[in-house]
Amino acid sequence: MTDTIINLETVNPIEFFGVNNGKLDLLKKKFPLLKILSRGTQIKMSGAPELIDTAKEKIDLIIQYLERNGHLSDSYFEQILGGDDAETVDNFVEKNPNDILVFGPNGKTVRARTVNQKRMVAACDKNDIVFAVGPAGTGKTYTAVALAVRALKNKVVKKIILTRPAVEAGENLGFLPGDLKEKIDPYLRPLYDALDDMIPADKLGYYMSTRTIEIAPLAFMRGRTLDNAFIILDEAQNTNDLQLKMFLTRIGANAKAIITGDPTQIDLPRNMQSGLHKASRILQNIEGISHIELSEEDVVRHRLVKAIIKAYNKDAEDDHR
Repeated sequence: MTDTIINLETVNPIEFFGVNNGKLDLLKKKFPLLKILSRGTQIKMSGAPELIDTAKEKIDLIIQYLERNGHLSDSYFEQILGGDDAETVDNFVEKNPNDILVFGPNGKTVRARTVNQKRMVAACDKNDIVFAVGPAGTGKTYTAVALAVRALKNKVVKKIILTRPAVEAGENLGFLPGDLKEKIDPYLRPLYDALDDMIPADKLGYYMSTRTIEIAPLAFMRGRTLDNAFIILDEAQNTNDLQLKMFLTRIGANAKAIITGDPTQIDLPRNMQSGLHKASRILQNIEGISHIELSEEDVVRHRLVKAIIKAYNKDAEDDHR
C-alpha cells in the first residue's frame, strides 16, 4: 500500500474536479481499487504502487492540458482517462506542443497529425503561398483553416477570407431556392464546419458580422486586393486557368494564401482544363511558393476512406495500362 499526494497549484481546481466533483467521480470510477481524496488543491491517492503510477500519468496529462488551455470538458476528461489506444494518446500526449495549431471550444485541440500535414504547417510558416494537393480526407482544408485561425489569433493577419468555386451549381444556381446566401451556402459548408471546430459560436458570429472572417464564392474575389489577410482557396481543382490566375493576383501586402485541391475529383466540363494543373506546373521553383502533396497515408477520416482511395487509385492505374 502506497500513499501519494499530487498538487494542483498550477491549474484551477474547479476545472480539474468539475462541477459537484463530477470529474473527480470519473477519476474514481476509472480507478476503483484506489482510494482517492481531494483536499483543497491536492489529490491524495492510496493503493497499489502500479495503479498509483498509472493514475498519476493520467492526472499529469490532465494537468498539462489545463495548463495550456485552461478548460477541459467532461467528455475530453473521460477520453484522457481512457486513452489507451494510439489515436487517443496521439491526441493528448503532446510530445511537441508546437504541433497544436488552435485550441477549439470545449477544450478541443486542433493539430497537424500526419507527416505531410506537418510539412504543410512548416511550408506555411516559411512561404506566403502554399499549394496543398491530395485526395479527400487528408486534412488539407481543415489544416489550412486551422493555420488561418492561428494567424488571426496571433494577430499576424487582420482577417480571414475563405473561398471556393461554386462549380457544382454552374448555371443552375438561379434555380435553387432562397436568396443568394442560401443558394451558395451549401457549397461553402465544409469551411463553416471547420470554423465551428475552432472558434466558439458567439465569437465566430461576431467575426462574421464584422467581416473579420469572410466566406464567399470565388467569383466574389474579382477586382479585390486582399491585404493583411489569410486567404484560402478550397477545391481549386474546380477552377479554370483564368479563375486561378485571378485569385493568385488578388494577394496583397502582408497576406498569406493556401490553395487546396484534389486533382482526382474535378467537376469541370470535359472540355475545360483545371487551372490547378497549370498553376502547379508553372509556379514551381518560385521563391515564396511551396507545393505540398498529401496522399492516402494522410487520411484522417474513417479507416475505410484510406482503403477506398487506394482501390480507386489501383483501378485508375489498371485503366492506363
